[in-house]
Amino acid sequence: MIRTRFAPSPTGYLHIGGARTALFSWAYARKHGGQFVLRIEDTDRERSTKQSTEAILEGMEWLGLDYDEGPYYQMERLDRYREAAEQLLRENRAYYCYASKEELDAMREQQRAAGLKPRYDGRWRDSKQTPPAGVKPVIRFKNPQEGYVTFNDLVKGKITMANHELDDLVLLRSDGIPTYNFGVILDDLDMNISHVIRGDDHINNTPRQINILKALGAPLPQYAHVPMILGADGERLSKRHGAVSITQYREDGYLPEGLVNYLARLGWSHGDEEIFDRDQLIAWFDLTSINHAPAKFDPQKLRWLNQQYLKKTDSKRLAELAIPFFDRDNCDTSQGPDLLKIVNLLKERVDTIEELADAAVYFFRPLEPSSSLKAQHFSLELKPVLNSLKDKFTVIDWNHQAINSEIKKTAGEHEMKLPKLAMPLRVMVTGEAQTPSIAAVLELLGREETLKRMDHRLSFFPD
Repeated sequence: MIRTRFAPSPTGYLHIGGARTALFSWAYARKHGGQFVLRIEDTDRERSTKQSTEAILEGMEWLGLDYDEGPYYQMERLDRYREAAEQLLRENRAYYCYASKEELDAMREQQRAAGLKPRYDGRWRDSKQTPPAGVKPVIRFKNPQEGYVTFNDLVKGKITMANHELDDLVLLRSDGIPTYNFGVILDDLDMNISHVIRGDDHINNTPRQINILKALGAPLPQYAHVPMILGADGERLSKRHGAVSITQYREDGYLPEGLVNYLARLGWSHGDEEIFDRDQLIAWFDLTSINHAPAKFDPQKLRWLNQQYLKKTDSKRLAELAIPFFDRDNCDTSQGPDLLKIVNLLKERVDTIEELADAAVYFFRPLEPSSSLKAQHFSLELKPVLNSLKDKFTVIDWNHQAINSEIKKTAGEHEMKLPKLAMPLRVMVTGEAQTPSIAAVLELLGREETLKRMDHRLSFFPD
C-alpha cells in the first residue's frame, strides 16, 4: 500500500511551502487509495512550541488535509532511536565521538583556511584513545568511504553522490535526542512510508539517509523532491512575498478551496487546467507532472483564483464566513439589511471575504464621504434636484426597477446625464464613489434609511 507522510517541525507556523508539500503528499495517497500520515518532528526542544503544533494542526484542518494516522511525535519515540543507534554500535556501523564543540569549531576553521569544505574529519572513527573523563559522547554513523549512492528521484530522475563527499554524521546527540537525518529514517521505516515527498532542500540529506537505512538492513522508500517556491522576484520566498501562516490567509478572507487550488498549481499542472476542485486534483495528480524548476508565488494570481471560488460559493456559507469580518468593522449584521442579499450583490465584485465585508459597511452605518467627494458632488445646483428626488422616493414602490426608473426620470426632467445625478446620490447615501448599481443598493438599504441619509447629507450642501 502507498503510504505518504507530512512531517513538519513545530518551530513556527504552517507556511506556503510546507502546506504545498502536505498537499502533494495527501493528494498522492488519495489518488492511489493509500494512507496519509502526520508526524510532528519536535526534537528541537529549544524552538519547538505547543503553539506552533496547534497552528500546524489548525492549518491542516482548515485546508481539509485529513490524515489517516497521527499526529505522531518524535519526542515520544526516544527509546526507539536509542535502540537503533545501539544496534549500529554493536555492528560497528557507528561509534562514540567525544570531540568537544570547541574542537570541532577549530577543526572547521582550519579547513576553511586551507580552502577545504568544512566537515567532520573522523578523528574518533577508529580511535584507540581513552575517552576523556566526564564527557558525554555523541554517536556518529560510519558512512562508507568508497563507492556511490544512487537513487531514482520520482521528480528529478537519477541522482548519484560519491560517499567520500559525505562525512560521519551524528545520529544521537549527547542528550539522547536524534538528529534530523536519523530520526526521520527510523520514523519512515517504522511507519511503513512508501513514498517520501518533500522539498528539494532535503536532497543532499537523502544519500546519507539511504546509507543509514542500508546499514540497518531496511527497505528504502521512494523519494520525490519538489522544487522550492520563490517570490515573484525570483528570490527565496519570505514574509514580504506572502509566506505567512496558512491561517493568516483565513484571517484575510480567503477560501480554503481557493488556496488549495492555488497551492496545487504551484509547481504542478494538468494540461492548461487552472480551476479544479479537490476530487479533480485527486484524480489527476501524479508526480511526473511536477515541474523541475522552482515555482513562483504570485499573490495576484491567488486573489484572482479566490475570486473565482467566491463567485460560485453558496451565499449562505459566505454570509456565515463574513460575520467575523463584519464584527471587525463594528457592523451589527442583525440590524441591517438581509445579509444574504448583500452577499449576492457584492460577491462578484470582490476578491476576498474581508473585501466583501469592507465593501458592505455602508449598509450598516453611514460612512463619511471624503472632502474631495463632497467638493466634487455636493453642489448648489444639485440640491433642488436631489430634494425633488427625495420627495418622489417617499411615494414610489420600493424596488430596484422603480428606484432606477425614478432616478432616470428625474435626471431627464432636469436635462442631466444620469451619472450627474446618480453619483452625488451614491456619495450621499453610502459615502463611497464605487458601489454596485445605486438602485440595487437603495433597495437593500430600505426607504426609511435612504431618506434619512439623504436628509442628513442635504444639510451639508451649499445654500
